[in-house]
Amino acid sequence: MVGLGAVGIVAGARIQNAMNTVLAPLEAADPTGLSQLIPAAGGFRIYSVTGSLPSESEAVYRLTVDGLVNNPLTLTEEDLRAMPATSLISDFQCVTGWRVPKVHWTGVKLSDILDQAGVKPGGAALTFDSFDGQYTESLTMSQAMRPDVLVAYDMLGAPVTRDHGGPVRLYVAPMYGYKSCKWLSRISVVPKVVPGYWEQLGYDVDAWVGHSNGRSDPATD
Repeated sequence: MVGLGAVGIVAGARIQNAMNTVLAPLEAADPTGLSQLIPAAGGFRIYSVTGSLPSESEAVYRLTVDGLVNNPLTLTEEDLRAMPATSLISDFQCVTGWRVPKVHWTGVKLSDILDQAGVKPGGAALTFDSFDGQYTESLTMSQAMRPDVLVAYDMLGAPVTRDHGGPVRLYVAPMYGYKSCKWLSRISVVPKVVPGYWEQLGYDVDAWVGHSNGRSDPATD
């Protein structure tokens, strides 16, 4: 028993050291101390920059699409589910190093929503807001029009949970997870890229997975 206890202590220390190594970029990039890590099953780690998980029911949820558009939209989850659906299977890669392979996603292509809203001339980028009140993200217009960028309402064969950013979240398949804004409440078309929450703290604005290996868009490799 003493021997097993010693092994447990050593293994535990190694696991903790590994976790500290993985989380170091987040802690270093967030001097506010607002970022929280909440363990979750299935290989995911749940991050919140507010220290809590916001919640909105399907009945009250609304997604606003505004800015440089001809037809501003206010969409319920039911509205989104009534639009043509797109499903894809893609890995979820966090910039801190962990990855969950072959995650099933279903939602509406962001490009379809933008087509419905009608982007005005001069609309070159998008900003995304979370209903947590703090988190923001960004994409260029060309990135947003990709077929593997979804406004997702289903994940892993079920509705997106509160922990995973539901009832509706952004999913940007070829980019690191911080680009996939959780608890999505607003999409605004703007004249130029406005760096999001983590980008203001030093993270890449163009967060292609593999960018550190010199690839600008690994999805096309």
